[in-house]
Amino acid sequence: MAKIKVPNTYVIIFTVLVICAVATWIVPGGNAQTWQIFSALYEGFSRQAGIIAFVLIIGGAFWVINSTKAVDDGIMKFIEKARTLERFKPVKRMGIGNIVIVLIMLLFGLFGAVFGMSEETIAFVAVVIPLARSLGYDDFVGVCMVYVAAHVGFAGAMLNPFTIGIAQDMSQLPLFSGIEYRVFCWVVLMTIAIAFVLWYARKVKREPIAVDDQQPVGEVMPMQKSGVGAWLSFAAITLSLLLFSWFYAADCVIKIGQSQYATPWLLWVATGLFVVVSLVSLRASRRMFILNLLLFTILFLVVGAMGYGWYLPEICALFMALALAAGISAGYSPDDIAKEFIAGAKDIFSAALIIGFAAGIIVILEDGNVIDTMLSSMASALADSGREVALATMYGIQTFINLFIPSASAKAAVTMPIMAPFSDMIGVSRQATVLAFQFGDGFTNMITPCSGVLMAVLSVAKISYENWVKWIWKFIVTLIVIGFLLLLPTLYFSLPGF
Repeated sequence: MAKIKVPNTYVIIFTVLVICAVATWIVPGGNAQTWQIFSALYEGFSRQAGIIAFVLIIGGAFWVINSTKAVDDGIMKFIEKARTLERFKPVKRMGIGNIVIVLIMLLFGLFGAVFGMSEETIAFVAVVIPLARSLGYDDFVGVCMVYVAAHVGFAGAMLNPFTIGIAQDMSQLPLFSGIEYRVFCWVVLMTIAIAFVLWYARKVKREPIAVDDQQPVGEVMPMQKSGVGAWLSFAAITLSLLLFSWFYAADCVIKIGQSQYATPWLLWVATGLFVVVSLVSLRASRRMFILNLLLFTILFLVVGAMGYGWYLPEICALFMALALAAGISAGYSPDDIAKEFIAGAKDIFSAALIIGFAAGIIVILEDGNVIDTMLSSMASALADSGREVALATMYGIQTFINLFIPSASAKAAVTMPIMAPFSDMIGVSRQATVLAFQFGDGFTNMITPCSGVLMAVLSVAKISYENWVKWIWKFIVTLIVIGFLLLLPTLYFSLPGF
């Protein structure tokens, strides 16, 4: 029996576009738009120019960071330090394997939550699987330590620009608002994921596997002393932060839900912390300093978004500065920085392109007077079902779509402009709708055969897709159920940002 081939995402988007155009001739009250398909694509790109630029700049910046191998170096040092803990008796009693699993999963879970680590897990799976084997575990544990941890973190993200950033922008919500409850969700989901992996790892320990064919665990890369570029970056950033603090520290007001807290000291503290930690990292190596730049970029992103109301322009500027500082610190020439940045933008370009194409669908539906009819029909169908059923329906739709279109940006572009106003009609907050999108987008990434990242990870781990599904499906179902339970408090409680 021949395998069913899922069409390319672009083909799916264009097909939906044509169907929506045809619908403008059929749906009551519609205004026929069949022959305006291609102009709708242009209009879609025009509407989403800001978010498209945001995605391209973020992609380019992270590519520059990854090209320096700073993140790789940091993770390998982390793994090396974790293994040295075995010499302590309390640690030995707890089991070094358990500690390593928890620490590595928390690390990758944080990466998934903060900057949407996904494709990068492919390389680290190759590193961590031999480590898992050396600890007496099997390849499933190795995959879970990296890939599953990152994607559970991705699903419960707090600051992921590729899911929360895009979905909130399209729902007309303040960027990264509602972070407090998302942190709670991340903790719950990561606790469940870690407990599941520890349970399975203990089971494997009782039935030791043969590790004759194990590969050597990855080695820490040679130290690279901080060069002139790194010190110049440090000096320039420090001067910029001091000037910014001098002029704007007094304006910092942290907004949490309906409460506001004046924090004129926060920027000064963050700047001082940057100086101290940077000096320590500069003495270690240039890669440690670059990793330090990434961590403080995330810190200042949080401060800027919550204390100064930063949005896409400011965040794009922040990551552009990160790309330049990281490239200069790595000793790159201007041409090298440009080359790496363009490579990153090119790698993420397909996602940016999909955002523009998908926005064309909304243009067709709006100009054809179809979207109001759709929303009214959905609201009428769910009118007597209650908010719980309506929210579950939105969550189910997002989960189902993700099986065929794993791209978060594509789903956000297609679904959020419809789901957000629909949530207003049924009395569900837009923030809860974004959370439903987030969970629906994240969990099934770990089981859908349409995910290139999953298939690549399984290929590296030499695990068949069939065996993976048999092994993981109960865990995925559990996550989906837990996701719905985490959505319910948004209906019953007054949560910050919701």
